[in-house]
Amino acid sequence: MTVHIELDDLTRPAVHRLLADHLADMHATSPAESVHALDLSGLRRPDVTMWTLWDDDALLGCVAVRELSPVDGELKSMRTVAEARGRGLGRLLLEHVIAEAQRRGYRRLSLETGSQDFFAPARRLYARHGFTECPPFGDYTLDPNSVYMTREV
Repeated sequence: MTVHIELDDLTRPAVHRLLADHLADMHATSPAESVHALDLSGLRRPDVTMWTLWDDDALLGCVAVRELSPVDGELKSMRTVAEARGRGLGRLLLEHVIAEAQRRGYRRLSLETGSQDFFAPARRLYARHGFTECPPFGDYTLDPNSVYMTREV
């Protein structure tokens, strides 16, 4: 396996399908008002950077960072394809984003994820990488369907 992470311009159909699957899962597991995943237009905003993970020409996953301020970032759209789960690819994506946050000089990296069982593996991954639960940040408000996490970079 020759996996690599690359900056993505969000033009490839495989990436569009992965993001559509991501949004479909978010809407299937959370009430609409509690879905905070960005759609394609949201991911194309100038304050968002997207990376994709590939094995040769097969898309395996994606992750994005939204710049909240010059020193704070938010993890967005972390996703691996279903058939590639359990192979440590989420860890690779998360470590890439943490390293990028350090390179950018962020002091904090935060995220919002679901409180449902569906999101438990993601919450465990984040906790293993130093994220701890925190109050809502940015524009978020208290929501029983959301868990907010943060870590110093």
